[in-house]
Amino acid sequence: MHWKVKAAIQNTISIFPRSVSYSTYYRMQRLVGGLKRVNPVERFVAGVQTWRRIMKEGRDPADKVFFEVGTGTTPDVPLAFWLLGAKRTITVDVNPYLKGELVRETLEYIDANQNDVTALFGELLQHKRMADLLQFHRRGAFTLRGLLDLCSIEYIEPGDASRTGLPPRSIDFHTSYTVFEHIPPAVLAQILEEGNRIIRDDGLFVHMIDYSDHFSHSDTSISSINFLQYSDEEWAGYAGNRYMYMNRLRHDDVLALFQSAGHRILATTHSVDERSRDLLESGLFRLNAKFVTKSAEILSIRGSWIVSERTGRPQLISATQ
Repeated sequence: MHWKVKAAIQNTISIFPRSVSYSTYYRMQRLVGGLKRVNPVERFVAGVQTWRRIMKEGRDPADKVFFEVGTGTTPDVPLAFWLLGAKRTITVDVNPYLKGELVRETLEYIDANQNDVTALFGELLQHKRMADLLQFHRRGAFTLRGLLDLCSIEYIEPGDASRTGLPPRSIDFHTSYTVFEHIPPAVLAQILEEGNRIIRDDGLFVHMIDYSDHFSHSDTSISSINFLQYSDEEWAGYAGNRYMYMNRLRHDDVLALFQSAGHRILATTHSVDERSRDLLESGLFRLNAKFVTKSAEILSIRGSWIVSERTGRPQLISATQ
């Protein structure tokens, strides 16, 4: 589907009354979108990668409390955390995306692909928990509440990650996976500030940000930097709705946001989109004035993992760290 057609459909659905809008969008995704088939592999891998990044920084994530910003349609990352040994995950979402039927299909996928899923977790998998999960599924009496209780997942919707209501110093790890790019910068600053309040002194922030134009995920005729040619006003006309809002922050902008929240950046791992870099270096791509001062190196970064810790004071680091 051409990205402008998709944008028009999303903009139209977004003006429906809230309950009608969400149900209509969900049905559309199930028929022709990304929810046609359930496959939890990518988000399970994200959970494992988050876990390994925590371990790399010398922390032990086992039996710890995780906080996730942005649950999505299935609690795959919290489920991964539980299978790895987390004590509890609190996951919040401003949108009512979580669907029991998709979670049930996730369990069906795990059961049908048990060996492959087990291999994803490798030596980190808690085999007793995997056995308990499969036993829960095979009993055939699935309820979403039962699954969340089994896996020590607290789901909060509507949830506000900038005002959680959690006690100070009550979580160990503050996480998200491809969520921060969908949140306005001012709200992101508030989320990090709240994270500073609720995280323990030795806790970590582990976030993966996808900087690409998400329309390019389904429309291969455009590049991952397609949206950088538009002004803020023009872009809001295409993607200023609840389903496809993208803040278009670049890697250096996000690092600056973490710095201003008083974070020390411990590690960043980013991927570069070669097609975008070639396009930028060719001089044929017309950048909007908002982005022309940024280097091709920064603009072609497609996504990045950022691991940080709270220090209480601003840090100055290189955007290419």
